[in-house]
Amino acid sequence: MLIQIFSLLLQVAVGLVAGTCLLRTYMHLMRIPLSLRSGNPLAPFVFALTNWLVLPLRRSVPAIGRLDTASLLAAYAVVLAKSVLLGLVIGHIPYWVDLLALSGLELLKLSLSSLVWLVLVYAVLSWVRAGSDVGYAVGQLVEPLLQPLRRVVPQVGGVDLSPLALLVVLQVLEIVLHNLSI
Repeated sequence: MLIQIFSLLLQVAVGLVAGTCLLRTYMHLMRIPLSLRSGNPLAPFVFALTNWLVLPLRRSVPAIGRLDTASLLAAYAVVLAKSVLLGLVIGHIPYWVDLLALSGLELLKLSLSSLVWLVLVYAVLSWVRAGSDVGYAVGQLVEPLLQPLRRVVPQVGGVDLSPLALLVVLQVLEIVLHNLSI
């Protein structure tokens, strides 16, 4: 029971930190301004959770084009550390190659589940409160993913079904990843 509680708490903490590192990577990739002066309402949150890990890495890990490799590496390191820590607690650490591969798959799963949450937040904010700063920031993250789907998925009665289609695609990808990791 204590191991399950510890695992849950560790999973929540790692999901929050690694997920925010992934968000930072995605925002950098999409060229969404992430400075405090830009007025992006997510910037203070992202910086508070990731600067302690990303900034030291940035000194030695350069970006590759638009890809913020320091943030991506930070997310991977957090997931890898979680796997090692859980292995130590349980008393079974997988072979290091397996550990690296499983951590990579877990990072992909975290990326997909984070995107699912972003799409859900986008959909709810589009129904409830149009024009908010957070809604605009989330829209900047989700709209590029919806644009290709909007060419294929027609509006039904004036309702945009592309977020639903994106959720289905993300869920299918999660199922594929789950079956790859078994």
